[in-house]
Amino acid sequence: MENLLETFGEGTILTALGLIVGIVFGAAAYQSRFCLRAATVEVADGQWGGRFAIWLVAFFAALFAVQLAITLGWLNVVDARQLANVGSMSGAVIGGLMFGIGMILARGCASRLLVLSATGNLRAMLTGLVLTIVAQASLTGVLAPVRETLSTLWAVPGGTSRDLLALVGITAPIAAALAALCLSAALVFASRKGVALSWITSAAFVGLAVAGGWVGTYQVAQASFEVVGITSVTFTGPSTDTLMALVNAPNPPLGFGLGLVPGVFIGAGTAAVLTGGFHIERFGADTPMERYMIGAVLMGFGSMLAGGCAVGAGMSGGAIFSLTAWVAVGCMWIGAVATHTLLRKGRGTAAAVV
Repeated sequence: MENLLETFGEGTILTALGLIVGIVFGAAAYQSRFCLRAATVEVADGQWGGRFAIWLVAFFAALFAVQLAITLGWLNVVDARQLANVGSMSGAVIGGLMFGIGMILARGCASRLLVLSATGNLRAMLTGLVLTIVAQASLTGVLAPVRETLSTLWAVPGGTSRDLLALVGITAPIAAALAALCLSAALVFASRKGVALSWITSAAFVGLAVAGGWVGTYQVAQASFEVVGITSVTFTGPSTDTLMALVNAPNPPLGFGLGLVPGVFIGAGTAAVLTGGFHIERFGADTPMERYMIGAVLMGFGSMLAGGCAVGAGMSGGAIFSLTAWVAVGCMWIGAVATHTLLRKGRGTAAAVV
């Protein structure tokens, strides 16, 4: 690793790592149909079916792989921003609820929109673009003061106060063993629900991509003489960085996120082309644009407030047992299930009136 860093530099290595992790994630997410929104819809409808099983496999694969890496000494997440920095419980709750609501309205989270964009879905592409612009406005633009105000309502200091394992007194080896049991149960559940083996395997690779991001950036940080922040798969922040690089930066600063987003697009798009899944999709009468745009705005602001998207907080942050990440993904579930239930009842009432 030291030789590679001396030859190419930290930025180039991190960008290449992000590209590789992104390609794996994108292809696996496309093949497995990995989607938190679809999982919440099944739960809201009382089905508890294959899409829920896919999400469970990916989630627990990430937890197991990350905690195993920590146990083996391949990874140390003490300096990860989700644990080390000051966190916001109010942001996790409010932002998580907003993201969950927006995810239902836009028919996909940030990662799913990126994957669908690569398959020719113009609805997802436009929705993702609006999400990214709102996220940037929430980070450094006109919406930043509102986000900062909401974030400070209930702050949590960094360190053990944000480390869920430390709070409950569980070590990484025990966490890895528990995650392995949960992963085994999820695999059995998926099999009994009739999920194809290729889908189950791909879902596991979604989780492994998250672990790969953590381990890879940590190894670079350990070998580098420069300060390198460890991170993993997340989409809102990297998407804004990629957009800004495309718009106004001829020589953008290289990093993991700058390789991740194009990697996911390449991985998902290649998988779609090879399997005959690429086709153009537009807005129609049954897919009103205004609903998607409202969802994009809620997700863009909510993800920045919550500290990450459904993957960034829900899986990457969840895999290292960040307290605020678990609260955020829990609120995403609550917001999504509640919104889908209300929309379903609304459609039922409208049909009865007609």
